[in-house]
Amino acid sequence: MGVITISRGSYSHGKEIAEKLAQKSGYDCISREILLKASEQFNVKEAKLIRALHDAPSFFERFKYGKEKFSAFIHEVFLEHIRKDNVIYHGLAGHYFARGIPNVLKVRIKANIEDRIKKEMKRGNISEEEARYLLIKDDEERRKWGIYLYGIDTQDPKLYDVVLKIDNLKVNDAVEILYDIAKRPCFQTTPESRMILNDRCLAAKAYSAIVHKFPKATVKCKDAAVYVSVESDLSLEKKMSGQIKALLEHITEIKEVKTGIIPLGTD
Repeated sequence: MGVITISRGSYSHGKEIAEKLAQKSGYDCISREILLKASEQFNVKEAKLIRALHDAPSFFERFKYGKEKFSAFIHEVFLEHIRKDNVIYHGLAGHYFARGIPNVLKVRIKANIEDRIKKEMKRGNISEEEARYLLIKDDEERRKWGIYLYGIDTQDPKLYDVVLKIDNLKVNDAVEILYDIAKRPCFQTTPESRMILNDRCLAAKAYSAIVHKFPKATVKCKDAAVYVSVESDLSLEKKMSGQIKALLEHITEIKEVKTGIIPLGTD
């Protein structure tokens, strides 16, 4: 039992593969739920947030520390969902948020561009030229979002355990391949992987709680003890420590909070 994340471009069969794989494996299949919950925390309607993901990154610059807040909320909600185990996620940045968690199989699905163009032409009742332009534009926008929000290129194969191209390889083939890979011991949930995920989840929850006040903070967690470091003047250490602990006191899972100041100008 474990977790699978599927990254894909539009019309790449990623959603179809995720749903069929979930049906075969008995896993939950999630995507929209993450964005919906994040939109509630961000206090922006889901439809508006979805449109923003297809516009320039400047959308988040309209909000104070919008980039940090959005990333924090998505991160927290994603980890809370996969914490339940037996989950397939196809959507925004799952492979990024799951870095370092050993029982997560990270997959990238690609598809033949000509097949994708045909689907775009049919959906929009548009010409081949228009469809090609829209697909290339959409792929580039997704890539820019990954770089802007997380500093990663979603098309980089090094981010994934498996990259599958749907062409000669069909959807059902991909489902069978991923089902077999997911059963391998290295992708099974263990006490160690569960502990790592619990700590990562708690760190994400803590950062979401302080992001409005300390957006540049670094938050880590080990055995339910949370460590928060903030770049600031050393004279403010006591005050900031008190503020951080007050913001985190409602999170009952946290056993201990430690804070530290990184002096301004330190590399």
